[in-house]
Amino acid sequence: MKDSERPIGIFDSGLGGLTVFKELRALLPGEDLIYFGDTARVPYGTKSAEAVLAFSKEITSFLLGKKIKFLIVACNTASSLALDEIRKLSPVPVLGVIKPGVEAALKAVPAGGRVLVTGTSATVNSRAYSRALAESGARLKVTEKACPLFVPLVEEGWCSKPAAVLTAREYLAPFRGKIDVLILGCTHYPLLKKVIARVMGPRTRIVDSALAAALGARAELAARGLLNKARGGRSEFIVSDAPARFSELAFKLLKIRTGKVAVKRF
Repeated sequence: MKDSERPIGIFDSGLGGLTVFKELRALLPGEDLIYFGDTARVPYGTKSAEAVLAFSKEITSFLLGKKIKFLIVACNTASSLALDEIRKLSPVPVLGVIKPGVEAALKAVPAGGRVLVTGTSATVNSRAYSRALAESGARLKVTEKACPLFVPLVEEGWCSKPAAVLTAREYLAPFRGKIDVLILGCTHYPLLKKVIARVMGPRTRIVDSALAAALGARAELAARGLLNKARGGRSEFIVSDAPARFSELAFKLLKIRTGKVAVKRF
């Protein structure tokens, strides 16, 4: 098998990385995609750095065993805390979601503008987005806000329920009208994008790290000559627990038909 014909691996703590999967499937219909959701251990955002690193290395080793050609860490928490160690472990290229999200934000924000990074507690505490934005040299005012209840809301399938609106207001109402660009610094958060945009108001542009990551993956695969020119790629879904619920929510929230979902427990 040619390297270009091998699959792309994607992993996240749960459902959130399906936002990356969906964008990637639309951009690259010929690619074979293997998605792993660590549903037994979601959320990662409240776990210790040591735990997130251990989980990420386990999943990376598992996906490498599937003979992937490229790995997307579709989890901001894992990208914040484990990306360097994952790259040491992986013989294939690895893309996190923070760099693409930052690049998209830099294109959207005016000079001297105000950026709000939303993410899990672990991502915010890592300051990964603030550092990446600072390294760009852009003169920006950056604030980070942990929104830890957003992930369980998504995993419960409550994206359009009143609880989601109330939670978004609690976290974000103080920033309404004061922010130029808001970064959805967790791949679960695009599922709450409409609610977040409503709370923030029309002047705030929302940067979707899932779309940015998919675009970044396509660019890197093209640069490495790894794009698969086939017409119809296969999709494989694997979780660490509750496959039926994963499949149900994948369709309910993102209209993704998973078919049979395999289970891999560590």
